[in-house]
Amino acid sequence: MIDPMGVIMLKIALFGGTGRVGQAFLNFVEEDGRYSVYALVRRTEGARIPDKCCQALTGNARNQHDVESLIKDSDIVVSCLNTDGDDTLTVSIEHMINAMNAHRIKRLITIGTAGILNARQNPDLYRFETNESKRRSARAAQEHARVYERLRESELDWTIVCPTYLPDGPALKTYRFEQDVLPDGGKEISTGDTAHFLFKQLESDQFVKARVGLAY
Repeated sequence: MIDPMGVIMLKIALFGGTGRVGQAFLNFVEEDGRYSVYALVRRTEGARIPDKCCQALTGNARNQHDVESLIKDSDIVVSCLNTDGDDTLTVSIEHMINAMNAHRIKRLITIGTAGILNARQNPDLYRFETNESKRRSARAAQEHARVYERLRESELDWTIVCPTYLPDGPALKTYRFEQDVLPDGGKEISTGDTAHFLFKQLESDQFVKARVGLAY
């Protein structure tokens, strides 16, 4: 896509753009001005989609046709989807992989959870499988782990951003990150800083085919 000034704008296919991290991510995209975003939303009523940089398409990530329609002309795919209390993540990631393969798109950046990082005391286990994770239920982490395992089998250039406890908050732009594990002693990271790190990955290949733990 070319903007009115003749500058080529990279196109992002965005899933989960109406969620907490997705909304913060769109703020960075809007401020930057170098990207064109197409966001898949289940309903447009009440969705805050900045007209300057983003166009909303009504659909569902569980539907292969809707996923392919969004992805087919994109340069980068970004997913801020959450587990939705069901198997939405594993269903949608399969659709994304199929569509990306069909249209020869390689780069995928997705939000995961710190539970699927390696446990420091036992690197052969996920954090959610050990007492390093304080969550009472492992259901969401198990769903994210299935996504990670599926991406690991794929030929895509994927990155999974894995924040720990995720309260709402602005981007301070000062935080720690580490490949495959959670930064030692990390307790939380704001939605704003998670989105900031996600945004920075659009032009970085530092963590291709890797998970990245985020925390203050």
